[in-house]
This record gives sequence, structure tokens and C-alpha cells, in this order.
Amino acid sequence: TCSFSSSPKGFPKLKNDTFLRAARGEDTEHTPVWCMRQAGRYLPEFRETRAAQDFFATCRSPKLCCELTLQPLRRFPLDAAIIFSDILVVPQALGMEVIMVPGKGPMFTEPLKEVEDLLKLRQKVDVTAELGYVFQAITLTRHSLEGRVPLIGFSGAPWTLMSYMIEGGGSSTMAKAKSWLYRHPEASHRLLRLLADVITDYLVGQVAAGAQALQLFESHAGHLGPEQFQDFALPYIRDIAQAVKSKLKEEALPLVPMIIFAKDAHYALRDLAHAGYEVVGLDWTIRPQEARAQTGKDVTLQGNLDPCALYAPKEKIGELVKKMLESFGTQRYIANLGHGLYPDMDPEHVGAFVEAVHAHSRHINKH
Repeated sequence: TCSFSSSPKGFPKLKNDTFLRAARGEDTEHTPVWCMRQAGRYLPEFRETRAAQDFFATCRSPKLCCELTLQPLRRFPLDAAIIFSDILVVPQALGMEVIMVPGKGPMFTEPLKEVEDLLKLRQKVDVTAELGYVFQAITLTRHSLEGRVPLIGFSGAPWTLMSYMIEGGGSSTMAKAKSWLYRHPEASHRLLRLLADVITDYLVGQVAAGAQALQLFESHAGHLGPEQFQDFALPYIRDIAQAVKSKLKEEALPLVPMIIFAKDAHYALRDLAHAGYEVVGLDWTIRPQEARAQTGKDVTLQGNLDPCALYAPKEKIGELVKKMLESFGTQRYIANLGHGLYPDMDPEHVGAFVEAVHAHSRHINKH
């Protein structure tokens, strides 16, 4: 259950630190595994908990976030929990209105159209005032996990958030947002800098609240070519890692491992490996050996089973997992999907994936 009576800190002792050890590059007995969107609509209990609630109202309820975060851990022996939230809480903190439209996804009621619209955004954000509900959810969940597994906090990365704020929702081309990069480079950098500063404070706040690792989602990296990524995404990804780490030191908070997941950014793997993150997440479109060759020996890799592989029969999932583990190696590696779980997936197949990672990695490690 999601309640605690003890003082907010004084967290329970961690019993399974496999995920954290792998993230830091230490040896593990088995390869740790978790899934992006593991707290999601593929679970009937998730749909039930969420049914009566507005999506963002759910995000603002620490109790519900805690419950949704714990649901997959009741079913599967996952090695990490990730707090239930959404990347668009950051644009909300900047003063933008976002609503979740059933069947369509998130919609901004007033997206950024002109450069002047940047003046409507809060220029100074007090993350505790605006996003304190996420911090409360993290503290509550960390207690409620009772040390079973580490808790991951996260944020969207600046370019991904900027693209939503200008497009006003999802888009297959991101043409409006990309046109800003070409037409208004200075204004784009102003917006990206503002986002990076808020994200830094937000991530530091998550660690203060109890997050034991952090993932930065650059979900829309694939819409940029190598040059635009170099100019408008990578510098902020680097800055965030550096700024978060120096603030954690300043505030005497734990230096938690950080993961960068830039979907479809093959061209940037080498740069991402040197961007200040302990872990580089991979989507399903890259060969494991190639990713290892490009990222070198000093980072842990995370990924990258095609989520659609979970539609395969369970035996087939086992074969695919075995092949993936043989390709990546079982050390300095965190098994995951190459993107999030889809709502129509069978929970039993998710279970088969998790169990196959544990069984095959243990077997490979023994022999």
C-alpha cells in the first residue's frame, strides 16, 4: 500500500541493487531488467485505477502515482521501478496548459506559435512549488517499495519538450518545431536553455525526494539530422548531466547514475557515450555489437528488444532475449525494450521477457 508514517527520509534499506550496480559498471550475477512504460495500460489493474481520473489529475496525485508505479512489481520480478508521471509536466510548470484527449494523446491548448510567445512562459520556475507533487510521489513510492528495487526518476529532454510545446501535440514530421530551429535559432536556444535549467532543478529535486537513478528521454531525437542534433539537442543533454551532478554535490545529495535515451539517434551514439551519462539507452533499430563498438567500454548500455517482439509466442521471446544477451554481453548491460510497452500487449508475455532475461543471463554468467 502507498502510505508511510515514518519521517519522510530514513528510507528502507535496498535489497536488490543489481540495476544500480550494472548502471555503475560493476559486476552483476544476472542482467537487470525493467521496461519503459511498465506502469501502463497493458495492465488491467492500471486501466481500473486510472478509469475515473483525468490523466494529469492522476499525475498530480502522489497516492495514485505510487499505486501505478508498484503495480508491475507485484506481477513481475523487475529490477527497477520508474515513477509514474509524464514528461509534459515540465511545460505545465512553465505555465502551459496541456490536456489529455482520449484516443488522441496530449494537446496543448495554446502552443507556441511566434517567438513573442516565449514571453508568456514563466522565466523563473520554483520546481518545488510547480512540481512538488512529483517529489511527493517519489518519496511515498520509495517508502512503499520497502527497498525491493531502486526507483528511477525521469524527465523529457529540452528538444523533445520544445517540439511538443510548438507542435501542440504529437506530429509525424515535427515540421513546425523544426522550422523554429531554421528560422529562429536564437529564440530556439533561449527556449532550450530555459528548459534545460528547469529540467536540471527538477532532476535534482527528484533525487532529494528519493530517486535512485535518473533517465532523460530525448524521444524525438529521430526527427533531427546529425547537424541539428549537434546544435540543438546534444549541448543541452551534456549541460544537464553536468549541472545535475554539480548540484547534487553542492547539496550533498547522492550522485545517482544517469541514463540518456535518445530514440533513433544512431548518428550520435559516440557523442552520447561521452555526454556525462553512466548509461546509454538504445532503441530497437541498432545492432548490439555496433552500439558497443561506438560507445566503448566506459558506459553501460540499456535496451533494446523490439517492443513488438512481445507479440511473439513466449518461446520465441526467450530465443530473442538469449540472442540479445549474447550480443550485448551480460555485464555493463541493462535489459529493456527499445521503446515503451504498447497498451494491447499481454502481461504474460512481459513476464516471459523478464524471466528470460534473468534465466539466460544467469546461465551465461555461470558458463
